[in-house]
Amino acid sequence: MAMVCPECDYPIDIDEEIDEGETLQCEECGVELEVVSVDPIELAPVEEAGYDDEDVSHVTEENDD
Repeated sequence: MAMVCPECDYPIDIDEEIDEGETLQCEECGVELEVVSVDPIELAPVEEAGYDDEDVSHVTEENDD
């Protein structure tokens, strides 16, 4: 099955037996892509700095006392 890279629109051939959560790399721009849906197949770039969306950095607040 043919898809396109969401970053550079380069054609990517995908095996029809691919599973959700698998990753692959675009041969043109080198971005790492994750299969986020299989019906229909949808690709999304893997964020390099902290892939976990629920990982929130804790910010300390300073009091002006």
